[in-house]
Amino acid sequence: MTAVDYQHLLVARDGDTVRITMNRPDRRNTLSAEHLTELLSAFREAGDSDATGIVLGANGPVFCAGHDFADVAARFMLEVRELLTLCTELMSTMEAVPQVVVARVHGLATAAGCQLVASCDLAVAAESAGFALPGGKGGWFCHTPAVPVARAVGRKRLMELALTGDPIDARTAEQWGLVNRVVADADLDTAVDDLLGRATRGSRASKALGKRTLYAQLDRPEADAYAIAVEVMAAASQLPGAREGMAAFLEKRHPAWPD
Repeated sequence: MTAVDYQHLLVARDGDTVRITMNRPDRRNTLSAEHLTELLSAFREAGDSDATGIVLGANGPVFCAGHDFADVAARFMLEVRELLTLCTELMSTMEAVPQVVVARVHGLATAAGCQLVASCDLAVAAESAGFALPGGKGGWFCHTPAVPVARAVGRKRLMELALTGDPIDARTAEQWGLVNRVVADADLDTAVDDLLGRATRGSRASKALGKRTLYAQLDRPEADAYAIAVEVMAAASQLPGAREGMAAFLEKRHPAWPD
């Protein structure tokens, strides 16, 4: 699928970066099945490219207001399960692609929109941003959005977000670990590009393996995490990028990355 085929997204290649922009502002960028399918396709396409980074952003006053209730309300339980499975596949794909994925967040990111932010590797928020799992004060609890949010903010903060349903501002989200940086709205693009640039330095192959291994060992018991990390790091020492990096250090020169 090419960029012109997308109805709910804008996808553009900018040097080594693929920028995926949700473009459904009239629906607050809610995640209908069609929107989720397009996002999944765009991330898979970007993941198969030679890009080093992916930026997920949005047009309009809201980053993403979560699932599209008009879509959900028209479905039976099995069909809702299919929708949630599609959403979960998107979140897993965002973690699985070899590129560094950065969320560019402005306005509100609620429910599955908050899930999107938590599923990105890194996140930069404008001061105007807000985050919420509003199901706690409604009729449909935010069960699936809570999964990656829990892994970002910890148990007590998750409980506050999920049980109260109240939004937190960008500075609180930064303190809680949901986002990496908060900047003035006018500085959002510069801050996103700066963080992405620093996160994509070095060997592409090494970075891709590093990201995959970080997610593989995350949240495992320490002994299991070390077992994974030791084996991967030992094998990775023989990769061309690792050999070049060590040689450049020893020879006091700048590395010429082979990939």
